[in-house]
Amino acid sequence: MTLFSTFGLFIALSLLIALILAVIVITPWLRASRLRENPVDNQLLDINIGVFRERLTELQSDKDNGTIDDAHYQNQKIELERQLLDAQREVAPMVAPGIKSRLIILVWVPVLAALAYFLVGDRTPVFDLWAAEDKVAQVADDLLTGKIDQPPAWAIEDGTQLISAMQTNVYRHADDPDRWMRLSELFLSLEATDSAIEALSRAYRLSPDNEEIATTYAQISFFANKGQLDANSRRVLQDVLAKNPQHEGAQMLMAMGEARGNNFEQAQGWIKRLRKNIAAKPGDHSQALSSLDELSANVTAQEQQAAQGIEVTVSIDGSLLPLVKAEDVLFVAIRDVKGGPPFAAKRLPISVIKQGEATVSLSDLDAMMPERTLKSARDEKVQLAVIARISHSGTAIAESGDLSGNPVVISADQNQVNVEINQQVP
Repeated sequence: MTLFSTFGLFIALSLLIALILAVIVITPWLRASRLRENPVDNQLLDINIGVFRERLTELQSDKDNGTIDDAHYQNQKIELERQLLDAQREVAPMVAPGIKSRLIILVWVPVLAALAYFLVGDRTPVFDLWAAEDKVAQVADDLLTGKIDQPPAWAIEDGTQLISAMQTNVYRHADDPDRWMRLSELFLSLEATDSAIEALSRAYRLSPDNEEIATTYAQISFFANKGQLDANSRRVLQDVLAKNPQHEGAQMLMAMGEARGNNFEQAQGWIKRLRKNIAAKPGDHSQALSSLDELSANVTAQEQQAAQGIEVTVSIDGSLLPLVKAEDVLFVAIRDVKGGPPFAAKRLPISVIKQGEATVSLSDLDAMMPERTLKSARDEKVQLAVIARISHSGTAIAESGDLSGNPVVISADQNQVNVEINQQVP
């Protein structure tokens, strides 16, 4: 018998015994209260009275019909009354159990049920489960407190149990930011990025001055957002740099984020600051400085590509602003007027729209496929159209309820366009 079947059987038996106990104990109390008011008013007496009344009615009917005379009627009536009195004397009232009897039942029935379970039931699976849970719980605690870096092989085999134990441990120590930090590492190893970000968010709220937690939180959010430096990540990095202006990890993230946002001048500024800090430290840092030079050259190339792109100003009709939700996503794309995959596209959080308007740059940096670029489209004289849409679900395909605007056709050499979102997808 398995653990759960054994335990389930025990619960079922316990409930049955409890029900029987309730009937045994409660019923006499209820009947005792009625007996105190009418000691002999029980079921048997009620039956006898019913029979007496039926026979008396029959006798009266026989007398009325002339079947029997009055003398015979009186003799039979007297006999019935005598039988009723004899039955009344034989009926004894029920006596409620005493307090001692009640206590015996209340105490010994559950005790006997428990003894029966321990004598009959196979408790080995229970003890094995408890031992296994204790071992996994200890591994989880060691991982979350930094006592070990890797779980043993036997714990990895049942990853679900280990994850559950770690989550339980963290929630029991919900005010420990280090445990939330290490839980996020577990989620990252499982490629559960959203759960990792949530755990890092909890750790950051508990310990906002911890630079490691803050930069890790900003970094994971940055890459999860496809290299976009959103408002939250920017704020976290700015707080780190305000307390430690020389923090290299925060400076690098700011440089990469500004470059990805087409803020090339700011990106180059962060690269220069980072290069200066590294060069000022003792030791050989030629490899790090070389990497920064490559990053700077890459930013310059991006800037040149962006200069050949198109600047799209997206505005929202005022009547549609109440329909915009905080979790919405803005899609802006440039495609062939005849259809097909876009030559350039961006997926942006709705927060980029300020006061009903946003400016988005699209270039070959935003190409969906390496061979399908704005430059190739212009070289081939493809007629282009710019589209903008606010998606409630975050999907690239338009759905009912989304907000959109009519495609705006542009010329081959045009580098600026205005698009208004002014309708709702039916």
